[in-house]
Amino acid sequence: MINSLKIKIIGLVAFIVIVTIGISSWINFSDQKTMQEEMVRQSSVVLVESILTSIRTSMKLGHATEINNILTSIKSPEHIKSLRIISTDGKILHSSDNNRIGQYIPREEHNSLLAHANKVSFFISNKNDHFDSYSRISNSSECHGCHPDSQATIAFLETDLSLSKHVQYIKRMQQNAIFSAVLIITLIIGTVSTFLILYVDRPVRQLIQSMHRVEAGDFSVMANISSSNELTLLSRHFNLMTIKLKVLMSTAVTHERELTRAEDKLAHLRKTQQLNLKLDEHFKEIENLNVSLEERIEEIEQANYTITDLASELEHKNLHLGRAVERLSTIYKIGLAINSTMDIDRLINLIVRTTTTTLKATIGYIILYDAKNGCMNVTNLIESGKLLAPKTSIPLKDSGVSTWVIKNRQSILIADINDMPQFDRFSALGYERRSLICAPLMVKDEIIGTISVVNKIDESRFDAEELEMLNTIAAQAAISIKNATLYDEQQQTYLNTIQALVSAIEASDSYTRGHSERVTRYSLEIGRRLNLPADRMQILERAAILHDIGKIGIDQSLLHKEGKLTPHDIMDLQLHPSIGVHILEPIEFLHDVRVCIGQHHERFDGMGYPNRIKKDELSIEARILAIADAFDAMTSDRPYRKALSFEIAIAELRDNAGTQFDPELVKVFLQVIDEGDFSQFRFNAIQPQPYMVDAVGNA
Repeated sequence: MINSLKIKIIGLVAFIVIVTIGISSWINFSDQKTMQEEMVRQSSVVLVESILTSIRTSMKLGHATEINNILTSIKSPEHIKSLRIISTDGKILHSSDNNRIGQYIPREEHNSLLAHANKVSFFISNKNDHFDSYSRISNSSECHGCHPDSQATIAFLETDLSLSKHVQYIKRMQQNAIFSAVLIITLIIGTVSTFLILYVDRPVRQLIQSMHRVEAGDFSVMANISSSNELTLLSRHFNLMTIKLKVLMSTAVTHERELTRAEDKLAHLRKTQQLNLKLDEHFKEIENLNVSLEERIEEIEQANYTITDLASELEHKNLHLGRAVERLSTIYKIGLAINSTMDIDRLINLIVRTTTTTLKATIGYIILYDAKNGCMNVTNLIESGKLLAPKTSIPLKDSGVSTWVIKNRQSILIADINDMPQFDRFSALGYERRSLICAPLMVKDEIIGTISVVNKIDESRFDAEELEMLNTIAAQAAISIKNATLYDEQQQTYLNTIQALVSAIEASDSYTRGHSERVTRYSLEIGRRLNLPADRMQILERAAILHDIGKIGIDQSLLHKEGKLTPHDIMDLQLHPSIGVHILEPIEFLHDVRVCIGQHHERFDGMGYPNRIKKDELSIEARILAIADAFDAMTSDRPYRKALSFEIAIAELRDNAGTQFDPELVKVFLQVIDEGDFSQFRFNAIQPQPYMVDAVGNA
């Protein structure tokens, strides 16, 4: 439709007419606006001259008071909005509105007025609804009585003319012009459209319809167009072309029919000969195929029987293979758990979660057997992925499944609890049993506990394959749990031995007896307030117990010296953190503890010993230990001084926060002191003068 010749011609004509009329209207409107402004300017000039003449006359006659009356009488026409005389400093001296006399014009208007002060008359504003003009009132001989003759300009006359009627008149003219332009455009476009439709579009459509009929095979159609010489000539040639096409088509059809008949006869003859030859060959092949087909049918029947048997066997093996892969995957995960951690709690938790997930059980748990006390300790109870009953102890009971497994040292599969009434339906741990498997955890001939999975997620029953799977898991789990237990016992043996050395040091020194226990208590309280992880709390506890182990290498006489310490004595005492690190160096699992002990006399400002480590490189455990150690040292008796009072020790911590101690940790420790009960310590000793904590961390 857009590509139509008619639309293009009409569009072009419309565009030319609209542009021509639009440009003409714009020029006309501009001329009208210019003429309006010139008329208003001339009216304003005439008005100003009349007012100035009246004012000069009044001034000559000495009637200065009549100026307001002159302005009021001249303002009476509606097209004059206001008349006023403004002094050079912006004050309104005379006005047609008496209420405005004595007021000052706005600062912006006054600045604009002064900028044009050298002109006789000028225009400041020309807005849509008014025309604001100013005229300078020069100082003349008539005015010398009121104004000095040195003042060239004594005031300005402002005239504000209303343009509302002019604007309305121009708007009406513009509306009439627009209406006329739209009417002209409509008539031109309508006339051109009518002409194109009658003398171009309709004949062309008639010619196109005739062409379509010729395309459809109707050669009898004749176009009869006489709207113009050009279209008449076009229709005549179209009719001649149609007649020639009709003759050519008739001749072509006749030749085509004859040629088709000849080709059909020849093709039929060839096909008949070929079919005869093929039929002979096919008869021979069919005879041979019949013999072979009978033999193949017998072979296929035998093969079908064999394939059916193999498919059944393969399906069964695939099922077993899938379960075997699943079991191997679980065993692999548990093997990774054994190699990844020696923390017995994390190890047991990982084994239980992996087992319950693999066997699709709702509940899983491990029980450790305490043969000495004759009870069972539930390390964890996981139900639907949540830890519900950590570290619960239950007694041996004949109706308990775990009790039966421990006594008989063999696993048990209870597909349905209703089939085995000798066992309790409800466990001592608070859940209902429906189907379960329980396997013993054995290392050689020693039973150390059981592992159980209870109630499948889909509420089906456990089977023998799942029992075999749990037995495999139990075998590996028992070894890993036993190894983790031995590892914990080995660590505890190391710690007990070293703690015995610390106790031996404190036992020989009445002044430091109980120091490590108090420092440990303070440190753990701070750590709990900071929500330190369990592994960091363990490091903090061990470091607090062993922090002074390096004093083994210090001369006992120096530790008990009552006099003032010499610089050499201080240097010897400052060696005890390094000696402690050296003593614990062979014990690999105390690596983080060694770091803490080596830093517990370092300062927050980097001025501590033995290595002057800066605050960003200090471990948080070392910063906690430094506060607890210093506080207990200050509130305990020492060979060279009595214990400080509680208040002085607190003041020392506050005064040294940010230099010797971490200020944030000091705040936490002070909260611990405020909320704790430490009345058993000696805080009421003789109060010496305030002092700073010395270079070796003693008080």
